[in-house]
Amino acid sequence: MLLSHMFKTALALGLFAVVGTSLVALTFVSTEERIAENERQAILRNLNTLVPATQRDNDMLTDTIQVVSTDLLGSRRPLTIYRARIEGEPVAAVFETIAPDGYNGRIKLLIAVHYDGMIAGVRVVSHRETPGLGDGIEADRSDWILDFDGRSLSDPSKESWRVKKDGGVFDQFTGATITPRAVVKAVHKCLQYFAAKRESVFVPAMTEHNGNDQ
Repeated sequence: MLLSHMFKTALALGLFAVVGTSLVALTFVSTEERIAENERQAILRNLNTLVPATQRDNDMLTDTIQVVSTDLLGSRRPLTIYRARIEGEPVAAVFETIAPDGYNGRIKLLIAVHYDGMIAGVRVVSHRETPGLGDGIEADRSDWILDFDGRSLSDPSKESWRVKKDGGVFDQFTGATITPRAVVKAVHKCLQYFAAKRESVFVPAMTEHNGNDQ
């Protein structure tokens, strides 16, 4: 009788464990899918903001390449570059870029750079920074991110591509220096990548390579 009771108890516990594990797995998958969809929608919205349709005649969603640059773009996984053109001539490139050293982890950015190397704009796609402090990097919460507009690799100078606390020209947030520092660093590195790879970034789709750093 005792063995039978123990067996039933063990079986019940096992079933609970299986059901619980399955629910956790399903929740994780659905959450990951929702996050990915939210990021996709954010990218779609921001592409038109950063490079309006009046400044291009191609479909940026299909005119893309995948590149990998752990050092300059912040990811070991392929990231997408969206290309803008007019009559086949390059206008701008919008980079998916990762700032890996945010206060609470990775900050995903879109950085639009004109063919001449001037920044068209920067937008945050996703982050986990502290609400009320680090979320000032979002364009709908602060105009801080707009300070990158019109900047280039030489404006400001290399030494000034930092927050003011570190001797640079970019503001930091009260009580939150790590977040803006990470974004400034990521934007600067993206410009370095563009300067080194500009021609390959705009190679036509029929002849393009995978864009991986060697």
